[in-house]
Amino acid sequence: MGRQRLPGDRIRRKLVIRNVAEFFLVIVVLLVLEVLSSHWFFRLDLTAEKRFTLSPKTKAILRGLDKDVYVQVYLDGEMPVGFKRMRTAVKDMLDEFRAYAGKHLTYEFINPAAGRTRKERDKFYKMLIEKGLRPTDVQRRDKEGAISSKIIFPGAIVNYNGMEMAVNFLNNNPTLPAAVNLNHSIEGLEYQLIHSIKALSADTVYTIAFTEGHGELPEPAVGDAEKELSKYFNIDRGVIGGKPGILDKYAAVVIAKPSRPFSEADKYVLDQYLMQGGKILWLLDKVAVDADSLMYASYTFAVPMDLHLTDMLFKYGVRLEGTLIQDMRCALVPVNTAVVGNAPHYVPAPWPYFPLMAPQKHPLSRNLNLVRGEFVNPMDTVEGNGNIRKHILLRTSRYSRTRGAPLMLSLEEIKRPPREQEYNRPYLITGILLEGTFESAFRNRMISAIIPGPHPEFREKSVPTRMIVISDGDVIRNKVRRVGDKWVPLPLGQDRLTQQTYGNKDLIVNAVNYLVDETDLMELRGREFKLRLLDREKVASERLFWQLLNTVVPVLLILVAGIVMNLLRRRRYGRPAKGGARR
Repeated sequence: MGRQRLPGDRIRRKLVIRNVAEFFLVIVVLLVLEVLSSHWFFRLDLTAEKRFTLSPKTKAILRGLDKDVYVQVYLDGEMPVGFKRMRTAVKDMLDEFRAYAGKHLTYEFINPAAGRTRKERDKFYKMLIEKGLRPTDVQRRDKEGAISSKIIFPGAIVNYNGMEMAVNFLNNNPTLPAAVNLNHSIEGLEYQLIHSIKALSADTVYTIAFTEGHGELPEPAVGDAEKELSKYFNIDRGVIGGKPGILDKYAAVVIAKPSRPFSEADKYVLDQYLMQGGKILWLLDKVAVDADSLMYASYTFAVPMDLHLTDMLFKYGVRLEGTLIQDMRCALVPVNTAVVGNAPHYVPAPWPYFPLMAPQKHPLSRNLNLVRGEFVNPMDTVEGNGNIRKHILLRTSRYSRTRGAPLMLSLEEIKRPPREQEYNRPYLITGILLEGTFESAFRNRMISAIIPGPHPEFREKSVPTRMIVISDGDVIRNKVRRVGDKWVPLPLGQDRLTQQTYGNKDLIVNAVNYLVDETDLMELRGREFKLRLLDREKVASERLFWQLLNTVVPVLLILVAGIVMNLLRRRRYGRPAKGGARR
């Protein structure tokens, strides 16, 4: 009699066949996906803010690279948790970049302190600073009260075709918590990185011009801003001279703190430059103040100043007031507190005529540090031309007021500060962006009386264009020091009393880049990631509970799951089938 096949054997045979079939089905599915992925590229971003989704403009720039980009990120080694989070975000962003740039983008994380003696490390740090990276000194206090300090370079050097550019990731606004500053820095990573890549790989380098001939700031006084702008543009300086068309070759024109009136011919040249799509950055004062007299003599005079630009700016949609702003949120000035006849003794004191202006939530100015001003005038918008969109870039604080000129300014005012209730003009406008279609300020005027002889065809209305007006010429002015027979510019926005660096340089660079940017890449700075902070008090009080929950509970769940699975298998396969013989 032949051997009878048991029901259990049939079940095992079916299970083997099913497992083999499932295995081959998985292989077939994977092969199909491999074939499809080679022809159809896609990435899924499951985050609520789409933080791993690059903009179409970024993708287009990366796909268009024809030479290799090498990024050296100097954010590695032992760091506080916040900077480790930034490092992870930078790596994720570069991985996304590489997904679209392919072999044309590589990166490396470098610990600037690793493997170097103290002398070598200091030399390397100096080299990174000279290249444009800004270090930050992070101090930590342990449980016993000891303080340790560490220099961190939250930035990168982008290399392309033999050229390089420094990229600083950290936005350090002292009025905001460290966690918020780090989050703002992460929000701007895509713009910071792709903007540098675009600048290095661009086929065309635009040229901008600083005007002269109206008492504008000399080259050393704007040297730091020019140095930073030269990374992106060619820079010229020159006199308008009433010559129509002389500005047409420039992508933007910067008018930095003029102190003498503009002629009608120069105004006409600027007007027609704007009508043809030119961009202008105005940095203007409405009140003249001799700040040097204030520092040396403790007093000076503020007098109204007429640059003959009021009618033009009014036509374009903005009006400057002939008053000075006082703000409780202000910078410091050194004040001599020594008794007459004794050696000078200078003490820093708040000077309300040096307001610290707050950047507003426009992509151009968003997340910038406070901007330091000196003898700032308020301005207001003018209704009329509905084709012009107005965006506020800078404002004073809640506690600000104005004083009419002429008036005498004295450092003795520091001893008698105004009462808080006297600061009755809050949030004054000090910077504004105007964009759209402008009407000429010379419409219905006899041009031949202004510009004799032949001149280009007059335009009454502009093509869509932009301009920025800041009611403080000192926003772009850097301090200088004498080295030999030369004046060397100091960093723009750096306060020598507090060593705080304000957002002046970033504002100027962003302003010019925004004016010239035809791809609207600056819009990337408008991205916002929600900051989800832990409750520190709750973490401290419930620390043991959450540690056990995250370490012991997963192990217990795995053990319980293993026991349950083992019992189910024994119950399913351990009993013989009905009618079957027991071995």
